[in-house]
Amino acid sequence: MSELCAGDVALLGVAYDHKSSFLRGPALAPPCIRRVLHNGASGLTAENGDPVVDHPRFRDLGDVEISDDEGAYLAIGEHIKPILAADARPFVLGGDHSISYPIIRSVTESYGPLTILHFDAHTDLYDEYEGDRFSHACPFARVMEHCADHRLIQIGIRSASDHLREQAERFDVETVTAAAFSASAVPLDFDGPVYVSFDMDVLDPAFAPGVSHHEPGGLSTRDVLGLIRNLRGTVVGADLVEFNPVRDREDITAMVAAKLVRELGHKLLY
Repeated sequence: MSELCAGDVALLGVAYDHKSSFLRGPALAPPCIRRVLHNGASGLTAENGDPVVDHPRFRDLGDVEISDDEGAYLAIGEHIKPILAADARPFVLGGDHSISYPIIRSVTESYGPLTILHFDAHTDLYDEYEGDRFSHACPFARVMEHCADHRLIQIGIRSASDHLREQAERFDVETVTAAAFSASAVPLDFDGPVYVSFDMDVLDPAFAPGVSHHEPGGLSTRDVLGLIRNLRGTVVGADLVEFNPVRDREDITAMVAAKLVRELGHKLLY
């Protein structure tokens, strides 16, 4: 990664879904997203016409595979550190949502407290799930334990138990549920460093059927694109997770993911 320069955006696939519950498959997502990103069905620019995927500062570093042991999982953040050391910005394609904890931990070491904009149907705040404190149902509990000064804003939530609501209160999470969603309800103007974590199941299954956990009543593709477009702040990193190609139909979800790569990539570049 020595060729990375300050201000580059480094796209990195993390083929890992060992901490998924219910279904496996998100480890297959990174090459699938790349395939549709470059298949010619859509352009390589953001909606406003700015170059993204073919921008000279948008660098694709390929994929890394992570073995199924806890040490390898916790070391996922080590793959991000050379990007951060070059003063480049990591854009990670998952993979299940468990990868966000070690990634955000590394980003925190470089930037300090972050504003985390978390798009998801689920809070992912379990203290532990099925005996695993690093399950894909737990990453933001670990994130907030690691740095209590993070500001965590969760958007699109529509599945939360009493325990999860207690956890949200414990960590002072700002929640915009799907039921209460409006563009004006979401804070989008930030002074410090911002990290975006985008779980594909924030979208209603009608827009993104290729996810493991279908939660009806979600946001539309246009809803989330509007939020990304209007985000004001310095986005220093992002992840796009929980796309499960096994459940996709005719690349519907893959094309949405590719669109999000272009729009989130634009926020990281410009």
